[in-house]
Amino acid sequence: MRRLFFILCLPLVFVVVLAASVKDDYFEMSKQLEIMQSAFRELNLFYVDELAPGELMETGIKAMLAKLDPYTRYFPETKMEDVRFMQTGEYGGIGASVEKRDGQTIVVNLLEGEPAAQAGLQLGDVITHVNGRSLTDLDQNQIGELMQGATGTNVSVDIQRPGTLELLTFNLERRKVKVPDVPYQGMLSETTGYLALNSFTKTASFEVRKALLNLTDSLGAKHVVIDLRGNGGGLLREAISMVNLFVGKGQEVVSTKGKTSDWNKSYKTRGNALRPDLPIAILVDGKSASASEIVAGTLQDLDRAVVVGSESFGKGLVQQTKKLAYGTRMKVTVAKYYTPSGRCVQRLDYSHRDDEGEVHAAADSTLNTFYTSNGREVLEGRGVLPDIEVAQPELSYVLRGLLENGVLFDFAVQHRDAIQTPEDAVNFKVSESTWEAFVNFTQSLSELPYASKTLEAFQTLKLKAQEELLDAPNATALEALSLGLKANVGDDLNRHRAEVELELEQELVMHLYNTSGEYRHGLALDPVAQKAVQLLESNDYISILQGPADQN
Repeated sequence: MRRLFFILCLPLVFVVVLAASVKDDYFEMSKQLEIMQSAFRELNLFYVDELAPGELMETGIKAMLAKLDPYTRYFPETKMEDVRFMQTGEYGGIGASVEKRDGQTIVVNLLEGEPAAQAGLQLGDVITHVNGRSLTDLDQNQIGELMQGATGTNVSVDIQRPGTLELLTFNLERRKVKVPDVPYQGMLSETTGYLALNSFTKTASFEVRKALLNLTDSLGAKHVVIDLRGNGGGLLREAISMVNLFVGKGQEVVSTKGKTSDWNKSYKTRGNALRPDLPIAILVDGKSASASEIVAGTLQDLDRAVVVGSESFGKGLVQQTKKLAYGTRMKVTVAKYYTPSGRCVQRLDYSHRDDEGEVHAAADSTLNTFYTSNGREVLEGRGVLPDIEVAQPELSYVLRGLLENGVLFDFAVQHRDAIQTPEDAVNFKVSESTWEAFVNFTQSLSELPYASKTLEAFQTLKLKAQEELLDAPNATALEALSLGLKANVGDDLNRHRAEVELELEQELVMHLYNTSGEYRHGLALDPVAQKAVQLLESNDYISILQGPADQN
């Protein structure tokens, strides 16, 4: 009887303990809020300098969130357009991206078919004024806010075009600009189609569906390569819908586990697959994250696609946007997601930091192994590891410096009009005269745009020598070594000509052809895409996906 009484009392004890825990949490939260409110009030009343309460509180909120993960973010009322853009890929504007460099605001990207491109703006144009306001003292975010606005409104942009003296003025009408989810689709060979997916906004799966139908029904593709490289993710539902294009109804795509039971969910495909038997390859790299990893990881777990490229980013966290007071919002990490094999691709555990506050990836020996439908091993905590890895060559210090300092871009802006262009971008090559012009252009720069690690180490050594007051003979030896290390731009460029010329070619294609031309030219030389084509057309992907059980 006493035992029965004890058992019957267990639920009551649990409820009492839970209630006490909730009460303690509530008290602690109320206490801390009261402390923060009183500190904020006293600062605002008595701090010696004038304070902006809104800015001060925003700083406090951001500092608090910085202790969590980089994906939990606060959006003040003025940044609601950013929230909408993340979900839709749409904004009111002119379709031009700018970059602030050396005090100038330079046009670095133009969307095809949008107001800026249609009006005749060009890459490399320097924007001096927007609606009559000088941009000299504004940062890049402020400039973006000036250029964006409600659709149907007008904006005046003053341009200084390199190589011309006159100031050009463009009066543009802002439109609803949609950054395309699928910026390019086409054929890599007679039988293999290709589509690039840049983001997972609310139209992503619909755009992929359209592209697949065009590639298979109109262009005759027997296999398709889907490029998720550089795709940082987006909406979870769009990733599930995209998997559903290749996997039939009722298959679990992803599950989530969170702090509350509301986020312990399983998401399954809801409809029939559009192309259940189409051989596909997924391309990933270190910038493929979140929704991209759900698609790649799930299709890999189900042995439905071969994954090619390099290790993905490793973001296995799910965010949800929460409404706060006065029109503000906060994007909160609410759960971790798991692919069908049971693995979570999250690389970093932000709840565990070292003494300096840094977060590190777990050691390989601590990670669990999971298995695909056919018994192939997949590892947790490392993003999505490709089935076939294609090593990417490391950039030389010469090319890295040229890219970081915008030398290739500046050369293209100044010389593109004089370059002969074949009709098809695939056939574009850097001529000998263009290469010589590039070498001369780089040699004429006032500052060397690159530095070797050897030279950087020497500069450190030289400073140390000066501190220690080395005598004249040693100083002379250092000077002789310095002369030996001095860069010769012509020799350096010709020594690294193969890789520099390839990047120069890509840069010029971007300026001389549209987006489709840039993709057509680049894919023909892309080792990752070409490896995917080889795997699909040789049927080698079948033996990769079969797993150990079917190889006996």
